[in-house]
Amino acid sequence: MDVIAVEGLTKDYGSKRALVGVSFQVREGSFFGCFGPNGAGKSTLLRILTGQIRPTSGQAIVLGLDCATQGIEIKRSVGIVPEVESPPSYLTASEFLWFAGKVRELDNLDKKVERWLDFFELQEARGTLCRDLSKGMRQKIMLASAFIHEPKLLFLDEPFINLDPIYQRKLREYLQGLREEGRTIFLNSHILEIAQRLCQDVIVLHRGRLVAKEDMGSMRARGEDLEALFMRLVGGEDARPA
Repeated sequence: MDVIAVEGLTKDYGSKRALVGVSFQVREGSFFGCFGPNGAGKSTLLRILTGQIRPTSGQAIVLGLDCATQGIEIKRSVGIVPEVESPPSYLTASEFLWFAGKVRELDNLDKKVERWLDFFELQEARGTLCRDLSKGMRQKIMLASAFIHEPKLLFLDEPFINLDPIYQRKLREYLQGLREEGRTIFLNSHILEIAQRLCQDVIVLHRGRLVAKEDMGSMRARGEDLEALFMRLVGGEDARPA
């Protein structure tokens, strides 16, 4: 069963075309990676899939919902970590997690908030305003707010950015556990080494176009890794991953 179905997706920003006729599917339970150089259209694609912006043409369906018209329903059902960490500056760390859970009408909310404060070792920062947290702490808060309702589908845009190696590993192991449980994860990342360990299926975007759709098993069978695929398709000084 496909939990994401994209057909002929195009997005224009004025005279600039960010996505050009992109089509693909994501099967339920897949750890799905989306890769490409800066400006390839990855974040635009994720924002369409999470109902934040509408496509110029084409269609995207997530969990049976039309991204162009049912964005609110999609946001309720999925977990989202945007590219830029942006918890509300006027809330404390614990208040933001409580708010994220309250919006989703979670039971045992206090227990869930404590779980994620503990998981990311944020207990000492629980009363600190988000604007006063470090970038790494804000990233942890955004991750916790996406995980708190245990969604079946996660959209993660550069989730490892601003995390130190210890928490990159901890997050990687947590995501591996979700994959084993059969949850679906859509990942945008420039950290190809981590993505190589996690992803089962991948697409590569370049200048708004889909230039590859692969499964990791087939890549390994022909002796190619994710970095080699990436550089073969979009290699060059202006296309190297950050």
